[in-house]
Amino acid sequence: MSINTGKVVTSGLAAGVVMNAIDFVVNTYLLAGTNKAAMDAINPKLSEAMMTSSATATFVGIDFVYGIVVVLIYACIRPRFGAGAGTAIKAGLLLWTVAAATWAFTVAMGMFSWSNFLMGAATSLVTMLAGAYVGSMLYTEPT
Repeated sequence: MSINTGKVVTSGLAAGVVMNAIDFVVNTYLLAGTNKAAMDAINPKLSEAMMTSSATATFVGIDFVYGIVVVLIYACIRPRFGAGAGTAIKAGLLLWTVAAATWAFTVAMGMFSWSNFLMGAATSLVTMLAGAYVGSMLYTEPT
């Protein structure tokens, strides 16, 4: 059975909408102060630069890319694990693990503390799993 590429893209974009909505709440309300303090400790102008329209567009775009990739992973593993939420969680956990491990370099370089990293990783886990779930519910393959 082949992957339904059109559905991967459309379901992935829907997943990206969910991810962007969660990230907006997290970064605007829940972690705004913590993130600003961490950025200001590196460079006082860094948190201001992150609020520009070009930076915001990049962050939004990244969530859409993550949405498409997590649905693609779901579509790839679906034949082996079956359709549904359990497989969506596996896809979300896989992508989250890669993303979180990649971001761990910021701690290794001394840019952020483990507590900053862990707060971000925990909230991104929620974001990734929610996006994976929504994307998986919308993804279908021809019968």
